[in-house]
Amino acid sequence: MNVELYDTSLRDGAQRVGLSYTTEDRLRILHKLDELGFPYVEGGWPGANPRDTEFFRLAARETLHRTTLTAFGMTRRAHERAEDSAVLRDLLDAETEVVCIVGKSWDLHVTEALRTMLAEGIAMVHDSIRFLVQEDRRVFFDAEHFFDGHRANPAFSLAVLRAAEDAGAERLVLCDTNGGTLPGQASRTLHEVRERVSAPLGVHFHNDAGCAVANSLVGVEHGAVQVQGTVNGFGERCGNADLVTIAGDLALKLGAQCLPEGSTARLSELSHYVAEVANVTPDPHQPYSGRYAFTHKAGLHASAVARRADAYEHVSPEAVGNLRHVVASDLGGRSNLAMKAREFGVELTDDELPKLLDVVKDKETVGYTFEVADASLELLMRRSDGWRQPFFDVESFRVSIEKRESDAETPLAEATVKVRTPAGGRRIATAEGHGPVGALDTALRNALEPIHPELADMTLTDYRVRVLDEKQGTGAVVRVLIDTTDGEKEWTTVGVSENIIEASWEALVDSFLFGLLHPRSDAVTPTR
Repeated sequence: MNVELYDTSLRDGAQRVGLSYTTEDRLRILHKLDELGFPYVEGGWPGANPRDTEFFRLAARETLHRTTLTAFGMTRRAHERAEDSAVLRDLLDAETEVVCIVGKSWDLHVTEALRTMLAEGIAMVHDSIRFLVQEDRRVFFDAEHFFDGHRANPAFSLAVLRAAEDAGAERLVLCDTNGGTLPGQASRTLHEVRERVSAPLGVHFHNDAGCAVANSLVGVEHGAVQVQGTVNGFGERCGNADLVTIAGDLALKLGAQCLPEGSTARLSELSHYVAEVANVTPDPHQPYSGRYAFTHKAGLHASAVARRADAYEHVSPEAVGNLRHVVASDLGGRSNLAMKAREFGVELTDDELPKLLDVVKDKETVGYTFEVADASLELLMRRSDGWRQPFFDVESFRVSIEKRESDAETPLAEATVKVRTPAGGRRIATAEGHGPVGALDTALRNALEPIHPELADMTLTDYRVRVLDEKQGTGAVVRVLIDTTDGEKEWTTVGVSENIIEASWEALVDSFLFGLLHPRSDAVTPTR
């Protein structure tokens, strides 16, 4: 079974609130999709805005090896000749081999939105497709609001499909534009449509009812040869069907041929790449590609996975380019810690495991969480065996905030850090910042980077504070989590205290220590 994946990340995905691609972003994503072998990538709507038009102008110069770039647009307007349509001319000017045009297939939209007769709505679809085909374009037709339209007036919605088929459309794509269709409804509609038209079908589902992926698979089971969607499900409102999940399901569950050999194992890479370009934090619980998609917390689960992975995993994480993780928490047991120790390369005896488990549980009782803070857990394990880190010792730190009532600027934080290093002796550094944590981060870097230049590769990417007992007001215990990356890997550290600065400092120091303990593979470590 062959299924075409038609990616609309560059158009539909860009409609997500808070997401905005630059033209360069779009070109980068286009090449990544081409690299993985997505058959069709929709670049946008030429003529709709200067950015889309510029993208197609630049994309025409790019060399694509596996992907066919498509342009998106709508039908001619009511009572307009197709050859006079500016929208259709813009599609032709984009010079793509394939164009995808959208037309109304719900009678409500024809009579209320377009304010025209149903017969004219059908003619708009037919004339537009026929014109583009005569101009030597391959045409895919997106039947907008098809599932709602078929429920309201099946005769009209089917007439629109037959008009598109008669005009030469290669794919009839049934769109659930409002995203409210359930799998049972989708199944019944697809079954009826399949008996009424001959052209190959495609499906395009939105996720407003949380069923976009399920509905897409229903479409394939009913003979759809094309599935449209976006990487990570990015899109307007609740998003579109997630092509990462769909590709995993098709390849690993249904045995469908949807990507070239080797590409399924790069789905996690694709998911994270597009999220990074879009400046969107990846969903850690996303199926297949999420950071926690193959992470085990319960002790019973971890114990079983240690013996046989498929006991609690529906597919191998390596099949989609992900990794298996076990987290340590008060819900876990010795098996969790033993697996984490092996993962970290830390040797623990059978006598040490129960003692360490008690320490972990005691710390989680007061607010620590190691299930997301692997870096702090590894350091805790090493320290429990008497390990003393060789990089630096903190003598003291101090931070102050200055705010002058007459000054409209943001209050300025100043931090002073005193450390001792085996190679550099006692070092003192002071730095300013717009916040106390930023000032402490900069001061600690200033003190250590001359001795440990590899710290220059490290960047704090996220800082999160959780109040653990709100009833205590300003005296409540807080938990601070800090995410750090060196461009090659990411790690998380945790600190807990009634003092938010102290909690932040604990997480910050652990972040530096972990980065020094595990430098980048290309880092040049100075001779000490």
